[in-house]
Amino acid sequence: MTAWRRSEVFVEVHGHVAVLTLDAGSRRNALRIAMADELVEACGWLDEQRHIGAVVVRGADGTFCAGADRALLSEASEDPAEDGRFRSIGTIYSAIQAVGAIPVPTVAAVRGAAIGAGLNLALVTDLRIVSRDARLMSGFLQAGLHPGGGHASLLSRLAGPETAAGLAAFGLPIDGARAERLGLAWEAVDDADVESRAVEIATAAAADPELSRAVIASLRATASRVLPIDLAIHAERGAQMWSLRRRRRDSRD
Repeated sequence: MTAWRRSEVFVEVHGHVAVLTLDAGSRRNALRIAMADELVEACGWLDEQRHIGAVVVRGADGTFCAGADRALLSEASEDPAEDGRFRSIGTIYSAIQAVGAIPVPTVAAVRGAAIGAGLNLALVTDLRIVSRDARLMSGFLQAGLHPGGGHASLLSRLAGPETAAGLAAFGLPIDGARAERLGLAWEAVDDADVESRAVEIATAAAADPELSRAVIASLRATASRVLPIDLAIHAERGAQMWSLRRRRRDSRD
């Protein structure tokens, strides 16, 4: 039963577990401003549901999230420092921060692709279940962009500097099986089993919602991190703006 719905994001609640779905399969769930706003709104709604003890984050139609929408990046590259365009990229990052701040344990169910901002979205959750043949990649290098959204910090704190360099600086893609070996995922399973396994794991965490909120708050407060996500986003923002402007300039040459 759907408990909350907007045009491109919906939440279903099963007992104490909520399943948050990105629902724009025709563009592989790439993030646009409207979807990002809906994600923030959905996270706010989840925050108020005290009976929910865990959240699974997934993408519709077999793809987790293909990153920020290409049209959004193209528009931002016109003048990344212009207020509206600066804020449009910031809206995407606000959605990622909102998912990372959901006050109960979160599990990303990653099928298909998780690229760029979509990979960030998976990495801000507390635990990831991935398809063995899922495609995880930074994607920024291929787009001629500096990473953004706290990308390097997220990768480094989960899997170390070499993995961060391989994905972000060298642009190397990995599959779900390797993501598990590198420490970017808890478990790699067959594609058909990803979402059911994520819900199974979430159900165990969600049994006592009050306790799950207390435990995850403590873990997030004390876990070793390269930088908190809000500081990491700001640390990368200037360099990414430069790369957006350069990208536009190069496209005109």
